Amino acid sequence: MYTLYATPGTGSTLSEIMLALAGVPFAIKSVDIYENPADREMLQRLNPLTQVPVLVLPDGTVMTESAAITLHLADVAPQAGLAPPADHPDRPAFLRRLVFIVAALYPTWAYGDDPGRWVSGDEAKAELRRSTDEHRKVLWRQMEAAAGSPWFLGQTRTALDIYIAVMNRWRPRSEWFTAECPKLSAIAGRLRADPELAEVWQRNEG
Repeated sequence: MYTLYATPGTGSTLSEIMLALAGVPFAIKSVDIYENPADREMLQRLNPLTQVPVLVLPDGTVMTESAAITLHLADVAPQAGLAPPADHPDRPAFLRRLVFIVAALYPTWAYGDDPGRWVSGDEAKAELRRSTDEHRKVLWRQMEAAAGSPWFLGQTRTALDIYIAVMNRWRPRSEWFTAECPKLSAIAGRLRADPELAEVWQRNEG
């Protein structure tokens, strides 16, 4: 059985959705990475960055980083369609956008959510938050320009659509996506309407 260390509403939601779609047995270990020092200490032993998701494989191997977990589950459960097969024409585009999300988009929250970790002084903190928020919008517009329909890569749903649906609720929030990135907003809406995932959304977003 897989064990997912997760904090509701965070990036661990991505891995929880993928585990559900993969159809593999898994358990969730809820951790409060913000308010519970004991949880943070325990998580740090598994992941020195003290971040979720952390996925413990059935053989005890520890995996971190959502993209790595995505590719692992795509290999374990190819029937779930989390990633195009290696010889599929969509594979290069999938890999490009997956890495773009985790390497370009994700850091805008890492640095902007808690600017006091990186800079000192109220003015510098406010500017870091503002600049990362604005840069994120630029990056999302690039994703919008590349998006297909009904899913990001066209007719086939992949893990890219899961990232879009989860992150749609993070800054700049779903209202901004509706106005500025309608294709991405529609993708998020389609995934959120999947009854198979209703329990996951309820657990993570209430």
